[in-house]
Amino acid sequence: MTSPSVLDLVSAPSRAAPESGIVEIVNYGRQVEGLVKLWVGEGDLPTPAFIADAATRALAAGETFYTWQRGIPPLRAALAQYHTKMFDRPFAPDRFFVTVGGMHAVVVAVRMIVEDGDEVIVPGPAWPNVPAAIELAGGTVKLLPMDFRPEGWTLDLDRLEAMAAAPRAKAILINSPANPTGWTADKETLAAILSIARKHGLWILADEVYGRFVPAGERAASFHDVAEDGERILYVNTFSKNWAMTGWRLGWLEAPPELGQVIENLVQYTTSGVPSFLQHGGIAAIEHGDSFLAYQIERAKRGQAILEAALSESNRVSYAKPGGGFYLFPTIDGIDDTRVLAKRLVDEAGVGVAPGTSFGPGGERFFRLCCARNEGEIRTAAERLADWLRKL
Repeated sequence: MTSPSVLDLVSAPSRAAPESGIVEIVNYGRQVEGLVKLWVGEGDLPTPAFIADAATRALAAGETFYTWQRGIPPLRAALAQYHTKMFDRPFAPDRFFVTVGGMHAVVVAVRMIVEDGDEVIVPGPAWPNVPAAIELAGGTVKLLPMDFRPEGWTLDLDRLEAMAAAPRAKAILINSPANPTGWTADKETLAAILSIARKHGLWILADEVYGRFVPAGERAASFHDVAEDGERILYVNTFSKNWAMTGWRLGWLEAPPELGQVIENLVQYTTSGVPSFLQHGGIAAIEHGDSFLAYQIERAKRGQAILEAALSESNRVSYAKPGGGFYLFPTIDGIDDTRVLAKRLVDEAGVGVAPGTSFGPGGERFFRLCCARNEGEIRTAAERLADWLRKL
């Protein structure tokens, strides 16, 4: 009698969790000498010293014990002040819950609202982690394909309305500015989405992680601009992008205060809280990080302009100018499988990109470039891509 494989003994949902297509390409090109790596969603700057020093001081002071499941009070107060400044109206600290990165905020939010068989509408192409979290929670992802034109990606509100009317529909995911497309909803679009959600009794999961990375102004439009108190909206966010803290795994979930005990319980049974000394770094980022964030935004804009100029030399390349975020998501006429393309670019151009196949249906013809890198690297990548395209 043959013993079953250990793999056969684990749960079906865990076995079905998709592998990351981005990680596949990273592993493929990880050891290629001289490769310019524009594949992952982070910049190349280390965390600023003033943030690291705040965490170091807290660590040296003995902040090494179990802590508040909802986040230390000073950080929750700082998050409330940050939102008060951004949206010019008061926010209470009890709306904010500190998480182990934005992904943990996603997992907690999904666990609160999604049960077996519930449908979550996800405009796509989309960052793959949220759909995976929905499916691991027993939910069903209902993809709403966005329409691509060089003038910009668009969301079909009539199709959204029809999908929202489905009997098992439970929530709508809105990532704006969007990873990977750069689609950025204006206030009117957000108000229309909120109206659909209200009409059908749906939750909105609002991923506004890239809200500060916009071509002009201080921030992108937000559901905060159109929502009233007590709405069924859960906001997920992170310190990672704004303040170069991807490795810290520090984020937050904003939710109605009535959900506080539920969120505390879910934090308790997933991570038991975020190390308190790390949270002091978060306070420093919020209170003293404006100039660093402004520098990051300008740096990403320069990187985007350089890459756009290089790609525009080829009449085979199309892309929608992003309304926010720090990515370009181009397509090359005649190339339909960007998983294969990504490996070719590693081998033939010396540039690492994220294949659009990683972002679900609708992304297959596209590839993602991260613009939040130093100008020298961006120029090298731009020259290599332009040269490769000329030879294509």
